[in-house]
Amino acid sequence: MQQEAATGAEALEVWIDQDLCTGDGICAQYAPEVFELDIDGLAYVKNAQDELLQDKGAATPVPLPLLTDVVDSAKECPGECIHVRRVSDSVEVYGPDAG
Repeated sequence: MQQEAATGAEALEVWIDQDLCTGDGICAQYAPEVFELDIDGLAYVKNAQDELLQDKGAATPVPLPLLTDVVDSAKECPGECIHVRRVSDSVEVYGPDAG
């Protein structure tokens, strides 16, 4: 299944568990179009209008051109708080809870 996600065959979304966020900002360095640190020092996802989504568990679509950057963010995050899941069935494909 991960191969399908990697080819872009499935729509993906990403969310951050702020309870685990360490505020290192690695995600914002990899994909500033998707992630941003807020004044509280924690990372949040942004929607297509560049607005921070601060509700707990808020998710945003992963733009296909940024998929590699978002996946690298999830892999490199020291807090292991970035979750990438399929929109169709909410199964995590990248991140700490991935199969």
